[in-house]
Amino acid sequence: MSSQNTTKENLPIERKLFSAEEALQRNIREGDRVFLQTEGCGVPKYLVKHLQCLIPSSSSNLPNKKIEIVGLHINYYPYEQPPHLQPENFPFFHTSSIFMGPHERYALQQCGNLHASAENAPVDYIPIFLSEAPLLFKSSKYPIDVALIQVSPPDAHGYCSLGPSVDVTAAAVQCARRVVAQINEQCPRTHGDGFVHVNHIDAFVEYSEPISELVMATSLSSEEQEVDRKIGELVAQLTPNRACLQIGIGSLPNAICASLVHHQHLGIHSETFSDGILQLLESGAVTNKFKTIHPGHTVCSFVMGTRKLYDFIHDNPEVIFRTADYVNDGTHIRMNSNVVAINSAIEIDITGQVCADSIGTHMYSGVGGQLDFMSSSAKSDGGKPIIAIHSCTRHGDSKIVSTLKQGSGVVTTRAHVHYVCTEYGIAELYGKSMNERAQELIRVAHPKHRERLIKEARESYGFNLSAQ
Repeated sequence: MSSQNTTKENLPIERKLFSAEEALQRNIREGDRVFLQTEGCGVPKYLVKHLQCLIPSSSSNLPNKKIEIVGLHINYYPYEQPPHLQPENFPFFHTSSIFMGPHERYALQQCGNLHASAENAPVDYIPIFLSEAPLLFKSSKYPIDVALIQVSPPDAHGYCSLGPSVDVTAAAVQCARRVVAQINEQCPRTHGDGFVHVNHIDAFVEYSEPISELVMATSLSSEEQEVDRKIGELVAQLTPNRACLQIGIGSLPNAICASLVHHQHLGIHSETFSDGILQLLESGAVTNKFKTIHPGHTVCSFVMGTRKLYDFIHDNPEVIFRTADYVNDGTHIRMNSNVVAINSAIEIDITGQVCADSIGTHMYSGVGGQLDFMSSSAKSDGGKPIIAIHSCTRHGDSKIVSTLKQGSGVVTTRAHVHYVCTEYGIAELYGKSMNERAQELIRVAHPKHRERLIKEARESYGFNLSAQ
């Protein structure tokens, strides 16, 4: 962050130490736009817990302007619902999310839905590619008043680290008028773009607490685990040795990684780094040796995982954390050969349109970086954009549908999807006509839904499909 604002007063850190309440009340004012570090597991939980102190003591003192909280979704916040997303505090806070999570969805459920009036809605969604979010913060169109962040203790030169969450946070810190940081001894120190000098921080709050861990759900049935395994094996068939991977987080991505442990000389250039990728590094499958850009290094912008993963990234120069506008930039992605981008979907229609952000009109997550990597991997020499999904939801509904639910967003267009993997096979869509795409996708749908999908394809599109 070499271009940081240097006009701030260079006070000794001791003179900038405050309690959480003091730091927040001194720096956040009515109507401020406050960036909250949330992606990865970098959320400053202690600061978030004390946002309650910004609520007036008398409920009759309603603000003229709400405090706006902006960021990605709150990850693994341990104190139940964060103060700014609690129904009783809706008159005082408004959240603008560039990626929705369970806490944001819960807040929307409490007020009705996303279509409540702007005055009353506690949460609104900003559709934006992850690669463009840092540019938004740097522009005059979306100024940040205050950034709330978590950092490691400063080193001998006065530099703290943003730890597991550099992504869009580095840009927000660079641009914010005021910065409040929780110094957490348990925050890993990471290499790359996440260093912040103490002179750039206006207020410090010292509080040590464990970094939130992402622990995979143990509620997966044996059938679900078997589906994950089958899909993992199919994705592994599509992945050559020396491929450069982008992959997400969850039980299916971890199963895919487990299927790649016997591959050779894989590389990593991915917005996120998970325990699945750590398994590939430990097995020797990932060496990063044949990457064109940053050879020998794993490149990411944020981390979500277990304590073991945080220990691995701590002060590890082999792992480079870059900002989202760098990691997700197509120019950088396609510099590597054989980029295999592995992403998922809420549902996909029989022409290849991918909905990955909403369930009908209800926002579920966000655009994120899926299209950044799906489009750029296709332009990489030997690259493969892949959508990997279970054929059905837990309730037995087909994820491959004739038409997306009304109001659903299309995150990845039919032109960007080359491969779709389910437990029933690989659908190859690149260069295929609409009729051929439908045939391919219905072939990898669950058998109990195929006859209905063929019927709907004939009725809705006039496709000439053979029985499967």
